[in-house]
Amino acid sequence: MAQKIHARRRTLRLTQDELADLAGVSTRFVHELEHAKATVRLDKVLAILHVLGLELSVTDLRVPDATVYRPRTDETA
Repeated sequence: MAQKIHARRRTLRLTQDELADLAGVSTRFVHELEHAKATVRLDKVLAILHVLGLELSVTDLRVPDATVYRPRTDETA
């Protein structure tokens, strides 16, 4: 996602400051997002995507319907 956001911003010829102003977030947030910070606020990400004409989508994992996805932990690894 970070690479896509960075590429789209560059395609639109926006600086990080300009994107931040348009999305109502800080320039630092744009920088951190473009550098794949591990934790970000979803509302701010969505604001940036909106300005860039992008959207976030969620898809199902390819598991049987009766199976509940449980992330692996050290105990189950």
